[in-house]
Amino acid sequence: MRVLALFLALVVSASAADLKIVRVFTGWRDGASFKRISEYFTGRENTGGQVVIRTQPAERSGYYFLVRLENSGPAQPAKFVFHVVLPASPRPRTFKFPAQLPAGKTVFNFGLTGTDWPDPGTSAMAWKLDVLDDAGATLVTEQSYLWEKPGQ
Repeated sequence: MRVLALFLALVVSASAADLKIVRVFTGWRDGASFKRISEYFTGRENTGGQVVIRTQPAERSGYYFLVRLENSGPAQPAKFVFHVVLPASPRPRTFKFPAQLPAGKTVFNFGLTGTDWPDPGTSAMAWKLDVLDDAGATLVTEQSYLWEKPGQ
């Protein structure tokens, strides 16, 4: 039993080592900024090779987390969990996005859209991103500077 537990721990740590968050950009995006000329002809959103996932898919305007990832392991299902602190409340709001995590380099645009974001003038005070595997184990975490008090 101990050997099995050790093996599973090594597999989980190897999976976590395969995934790297290169960068996270945050900010408000107007829905029109997503529209490309091809959409006028096809009627379908052209994401330009990025994975775009929104809390309210019919609404494009919102606060976005642009996440650049490198996955040197195999493709796998994952869950992206964002904890966000807004100026109006010190309690974080949590948003979960199930997504396929492809092998290689990928750019994700996670949008808190529609009624899930107060207005264009509001920015996140602090945020934390956890990328989880199917079993709920944390693969990688990234957070803003203000998520945790410095020096603690």
